[in-house]
Amino acid sequence: MHKDFNQFGKVAVLLGGKSAEREISLKSGAAVLAALLHQGVDAKAFDPASQELSELKGFDRAFNALHGRYGEDGTIQGALELMNIPYTGSGVMASSVGMDKWRTKLLWRVLDIKTPDFEVVNAQSDFAAIERKLGLPLFVKPANEGSSIGITKVKQKGGLEDAWVLACTVDPLVIAEQFIGGGEYTVGILGETPLPIVGIVPKNEFYDYEAKYLRNDTEYLCPCGLSKAKEAQIQAEALQAFRAVGCKGWGRVDFLMDEAGAHYFLEVNTSPGMTDHSLVPMAAKAAGISFDDLVIKILEMTLEPNDVG
Repeated sequence: MHKDFNQFGKVAVLLGGKSAEREISLKSGAAVLAALLHQGVDAKAFDPASQELSELKGFDRAFNALHGRYGEDGTIQGALELMNIPYTGSGVMASSVGMDKWRTKLLWRVLDIKTPDFEVVNAQSDFAAIERKLGLPLFVKPANEGSSIGITKVKQKGGLEDAWVLACTVDPLVIAEQFIGGGEYTVGILGETPLPIVGIVPKNEFYDYEAKYLRNDTEYLCPCGLSKAKEAQIQAEALQAFRAVGCKGWGRVDFLMDEAGAHYFLEVNTSPGMTDHSLVPMAAKAAGISFDDLVIKILEMTLEPNDVG
């Protein structure tokens, strides 16, 4: 142990929760908790699905390893604000906007931050017209869900309606999104610093839940294969996209490349995974930051004065 971590006091590692991403959150939280305990931090697991939030009284700060609804959408952040407990990651507003893919994209579009074209889909939609406008294939996504849950790649004419019905089982707000086929990448953000870009090469149809968490054949490229100049440009723009949503602390901005080499920002993740398959720890390692050090760096940001967001 190379530092005295008494400054953190008693730390609650928030994990599990009630979202569709519960199992991934349990894995993230277990890894974070192990790293904190390994370094002598007084940390304890806290699962809001089975423990009353009032039990957080007595903790000095919280490491948020919750994913999805109630943990990543501003809900738990608001509760922690009311309880005066500093926490990792973005604040109430940024968490709420970042969780909503549609509103994130609206914000980026206004600020001329490139994002794939999109349309909201509902029962009144002209499905054929949306297919014609966005082209095929296209993606259909629940606006407020993570880990690729409820996503369909529509490849055949007339397939949008069934994909919308599936997405609706997860979230009533659904978007159809233009397909960009030149590769998927992500930029981790740590404080004010973009981490090395990671290229993602799934072996199945797209980078879905299975490719993210269950398969061992998904390739992660870091270095990502882009030129140094292109990587630096995208890192700077990713930081702008992150800040545009109001995010702070740490997170991840995903982007796609087209065949011509243009990039399009896809979404922001305000509470990224911290599992052995996760992208931010991978990027941090490429930057010379161990998992233990990454966890401490994220927690250290809760010592800073809280600002609005």
